[in-house]
Amino acid sequence: MTDGVAHPMTRAEILDALPDLTESELDALIRSEVVVPVTSAAGPLFRDIDVARLRLILELEDFYALDADGVAMVMSLIDQLNGLRGDMRAMLEAVAAEAPETRARLRQVIRETRVTIITDE
Repeated sequence: MTDGVAHPMTRAEILDALPDLTESELDALIRSEVVVPVTSAAGPLFRDIDVARLRLILELEDFYALDADGVAMVMSLIDQLNGLRGDMRAMLEAVAAEAPETRARLRQVIRETRVTIITDE
């Protein structure tokens, strides 16, 4: 790892690195596309993001006692949240590139349309 980029891990390396992960669980996660390794002639290769997802999955299963469906739902929500964060970042960059009067008008529209939840406390 001299260039600062980790090499993709093989299936055997993943199972060695994550001893709480069983072969059947890894297969199920791949089939359900919760983890999508890179396909190669040598078999599936797992990137850093795959390793991080697998670690998170193991923590969710352990800490919250989630079953496979629960894990899939949580990971889907995390993916959606990350996608929305990317969309929001792009929108903020686009707005920042606008003229000051346009930014001011957009701030006003956002203030006027923001939904406020009122609770009876």
